[in-house]
Amino acid sequence: MRIGIITVSDSCFKGEREDKSGKVIHKMVASLGKVVDCRVVPDEESSVRLALLDLIDKKELDLILTTGGTGISPRDITPDITEEILDKKIPGFGELMRIKTFQFSPTSPLSRAMAGVRKKSLVINLPGSPRGVEECLTILLPILPHAFDMLQGLSHG
Repeated sequence: MRIGIITVSDSCFKGEREDKSGKVIHKMVASLGKVVDCRVVPDEESSVRLALLDLIDKKELDLILTTGGTGISPRDITPDITEEILDKKIPGFGELMRIKTFQFSPTSPLSRAMAGVRKKSLVINLPGSPRGVEECLTILLPILPHAFDMLQGLSHG
């Protein structure tokens, strides 16, 4: 599996804060395949869209994980841009993340994280905090190989 990571954060993009969440993702997905692209973009519509489309349409990566921009503040736009570019939404991923992490974080229902498919790429929005990333990926990691097989047209019976 070829994997891309996009950190959506104004402060990380400006170098004012370390991208800890992207590093957590990188470490946690190592068993799934190879991370071939890691990038940090600002919370700007065009930057997020261009990064997603580059990793999907040009680099044809299998899995794109975003971190950041999933909340309800005015600059949180990651799920909105993700939804615009998807061919199919997978609401179960976002629902599962919110439900399962509620026991750790009572503010998890404020997350608008979503997931879906464009072409043969799976895109998943994760929270911006390292802890949120770890909690959500722990839930999703067992599902991802099966999702990847399905995207490749392999039997899922």
